[in-house]
Amino acid sequence: MGSRTTSELLQLPVQLHGIRLGRAVDVLLDAGGWRVLGFVVLCGDEAERFLPFAAAEAGDGEIAVVSALMLLDDVAFYSSRSESLRALLGGEVESGGRPAGRLRDLVVRRDGTVLDLVVERDDRECRLQPRGASVLPQRVSAA
Repeated sequence: MGSRTTSELLQLPVQLHGIRLGRAVDVLLDAGGWRVLGFVVLCGDEAERFLPFAAAEAGDGEIAVVSALMLLDDVAFYSSRSESLRALLGGEVESGGRPAGRLRDLVVRRDGTVLDLVVERDDRECRLQPRGASVLPQRVSAA
């Protein structure tokens, strides 16, 4: 896998050796450094847990983990130290101090760095480099 959009990643189940543990419902970001920190996963027991990006392998059809112990209980801790993709989606993007459109998605490299911001401007989508860009969240995060 080279790069993927966060919308693609959020459609994948989180699995351990082919056993479904849950599904990713949000992506937590270091927006200042434009890096994915991990996923908020809704598990089979209806609890939300944090899955560090470095402990996951996004492949064809799944986000694989090598141990269920990688799903950490304290989502609020990680949410308070990061930005929620869900909160940023639809937010106004500024690049170089100028309005650039509304955030629709992110393109993420295999190592978790954000390659591009997908923004909607004038009823069309375009990609912007994340360097120097910021997003004014459309809504407040639930965390």
